[in-house]
Amino acid sequence: MSVFVGQNVHYVSYGTPNGEFPKTCRAAIVTETGGEYVDGLGNRVELVGLAAINPTGVFFHTVAEGGCRYDETDRPSGGTWHHVHP
Repeated sequence: MSVFVGQNVHYVSYGTPNGEFPKTCRAAIVTETGGEYVDGLGNRVELVGLAAINPTGVFFHTVAEGGCRYDETDRPSGGTWHHVHP
């Protein structure tokens, strides 16, 4: 998936283990690209660094610390990003 630094995307927060707070889409800005990992099926997946903007502050997810992977499914996993849909 092609993405560029400065692009606005959505970050999916993890939520809490007991469900008090659900996974939620948050505004985010791509801060770096270029990372990747190999998933369990042997596919290479691009990682990006994000600045996720939350009501309680801004959180940074760097590629060096594991980055965030792309997930455009109907139910994206916590800790992933997807494109902003109008």
